[in-house]
Amino acid sequence: MRNLKQRIAIKYYKTKLNTIALVSPRLAAEKALDLFCTPFGKRNKLHAPPVFHHAEKLSFELKDSIIINGWRWKSDRSDAKKILIAHGFNSNSYKFEKYVLHLQTEGFEVLAFDAPAHGMSEGKRVNALLYRDMILEIEKKYGQLFGIMAHSLGGLSAALAAEKIKTLEKLVLIAPATETYRAVDNFFTLIQLNHSFKKEFEEVLMEFAGYPISYFSVSRAITNITANTLWLHDTEDFTCSFEDVLPVQKMNLPSLQFYITNGLGHSRIYKENKVIKAIVSFFALV
Repeated sequence: MRNLKQRIAIKYYKTKLNTIALVSPRLAAEKALDLFCTPFGKRNKLHAPPVFHHAEKLSFELKDSIIINGWRWKSDRSDAKKILIAHGFNSNSYKFEKYVLHLQTEGFEVLAFDAPAHGMSEGKRVNALLYRDMILEIEKKYGQLFGIMAHSLGGLSAALAAEKIKTLEKLVLIAPATETYRAVDNFFTLIQLNHSFKKEFEEVLMEFAGYPISYFSVSRAITNITANTLWLHDTEDFTCSFEDVLPVQKMNLPSLQFYITNGLGHSRIYKENKVIKAIVSFFALV
């Protein structure tokens, strides 16, 4: 049923946007960007894992009066270091419950917030800049972060934030959305949009964000990040292509190490026990 609904939705947007593009490529690009930033998952059936019932609930207002909701697990240690968990597109913090438990065991204070338009937070759309600003606001409100671990779109957003947080000591990128131009290509292919107005799409994106599409790149941001970074990616990730990781590996950056898996894809990778262990060990290692 879900696949049927997705096929119907794709057909609808394909027809609508391609028809608009015949008259106004600019208008089609604006509507396509709006769709590109809109999560498609339902949020009304989320059930909190047990560990979330023991968390301190937090909330704050982001720009445009968007209420962001999250959780904090404090440590018994007075000198506990803070780690922020940032989920991916069309996901939520509940999916990272295992990390909360393991990081607590290591004595960390753990923070997790749902991105705009995701999980328990408000909003209808999300983009990397808005998500980045959310991360920066979290550090401003709740104290200096020792580390951030982030998946997919959260990875790109965390990388953009890490460029600005020079006190950040450790960063974990799990299957990050490495190159936004790749995400746009995949979006146009998925919705079967006419590539004739992709130029207008990138122009609209630049006007909206204030940066060219090349700015939204983990491979660009990573050269400006001072934190020790662990980058995990699967060779069979077809959402955030492993192909985009290869040029970054060739950079041989001294503060960057890779953890490559095979056969886990884009979402299974962060659920794998050996991956969880590697990430927690990375944070715990002094």
